[in-house]
Amino acid sequence: MIPRSFSRVSFVLAFSFFMAACGSRHDPEAPLVPMGDFRLGHVVVIDDQAEIGPFSRKAEAGAWKEVLTEEIGKQLGRYKGGKLYHLGIRVDGYVLAIPGVPVVVNPKSVLIVSVTVWDDAKEGKLTARPQQLVVLERLSPETFIGSGLTQNRQRQMRNLSRNMAAKIHGYLLKNPEWFGLQSGAAPLPGGGGDK
Repeated sequence: MIPRSFSRVSFVLAFSFFMAACGSRHDPEAPLVPMGDFRLGHVVVIDDQAEIGPFSRKAEAGAWKEVLTEEIGKQLGRYKGGKLYHLGIRVDGYVLAIPGVPVVVNPKSVLIVSVTVWDDAKEGKLTARPQQLVVLERLSPETFIGSGLTQNRQRQMRNLSRNMAAKIHGYLLKNPEWFGLQSGAAPLPGGGGDK
C-alpha cells in the first residue's frame, strides 16, 4: 500500500484556487524523446480514496482511472523499447473547479497523484517511495476566468489527466538510468516536463 501524505494533499487542495495556473505541456505531434529500452506495460490507477478539495465538482467512481489510463497510454505507449515498465498511480486528491465569481473566488482545477515505477524484468520497484506529482490547469483564455465556468467535469478531467501524463513522462526522463541511458542523456519534454 502506498503511504498517503495527508498534509501535503490537504494543503495543495485547500489553496489550489490561489495558485498560478500551470502544467506540463503536452504535444502529441512532437518527436519522441529517447527513453532507452522503455516500453509501457501495465498502468494501474487507484482512485477510490482521493481527497476532494474545496470548490470542487465530484468525479464519478472509476472516472479518474479511465481517463488517466488513456492519457498515460497516449503519452508513453508510443515507445517500443525492449523492456516492460509498469506504473502504479494513486490519485491522492483533486479539485474540479466549480463556477465561481471571477477574481473574488476563482477556483483552479488541480490533480495530485503518487507514482510508483516497476521494472518487469527485475520484478521489483524502481522507486524507493512513491513520487507525488501535482498539476494545475494551464492559463488559457478558457481558464483565466475559471474552468468551472467554461468547461464541464469531463473536459476538466481530460485536461488535467493529459497534463499529468506529460508530468509523469518528465519524471521518468529525470531517471534515465532506469531505462539503460546515461544520466542527462535525454532532454525533458516541453522544455522541462514538470514546470
